[in-house]
Amino acid sequence: MSIVDVPEASSVCKGPWLLTQGERNGSRTRARGTGPAAAVLFDRDGTLVEDLPYNGDPDRVRLMPSARAAVDAVRARGIPVGVVTNQSGIARGLLSPGAVEAVRRRVEELLGPFDVWAVCPHGPDDGCGCRKPAPGLVHAACAALDVDPRATLVLGDIGADIDAAEAAGATGVLIPTPVTRPEETAAVEHTAPDLLTAVRALLGGPEDSGGGP
Repeated sequence: MSIVDVPEASSVCKGPWLLTQGERNGSRTRARGTGPAAAVLFDRDGTLVEDLPYNGDPDRVRLMPSARAAVDAVRARGIPVGVVTNQSGIARGLLSPGAVEAVRRRVEELLGPFDVWAVCPHGPDDGCGCRKPAPGLVHAACAALDVDPRATLVLGDIGADIDAAEAAGATGVLIPTPVTRPEETAAVEHTAPDLLTAVRALLGGPEDSGGGP
């Protein structure tokens, strides 16, 4: 795994791109929470931000409902947060590495810094082990955070997100959107109507609604 700031095109064949908060800030110090999860990993498109296919324009980034409140709620518990995202537009020639990086920076402007980003730049036919539903992104993010995947939560909007979580040994929660197929929703154990509800139900706390996902 390579830890990079601005991804290089040559890293496409080297596994996922991995960026941690410590490398950006010059320190690997990070608060360690004592809650029910060692880390919470979010899918990007359709989960944290609106899903605009192959978007490389940071000005078009729009948050999903309750995304900021959900991420803040996790941080308030001292739990590391990360992003695990497929970006096959790079392999398809529809996105440059710099465009993906620009969007990442915009997401952090809106949501604050994440402790880790794990990005798969490969296409569906490249045979990599990181593209969801494979578990590579979850494993890479957990390794960077030094947490056990079995104590990690993964939140996403499609079946591939949940399949990646389960393949890695993590707990996946589906937050359906209009693009989520009904059979995907029916196949998963945990669902929630939005990110904040999922976080409150899974992590508990003063504002816990009391129900499980």
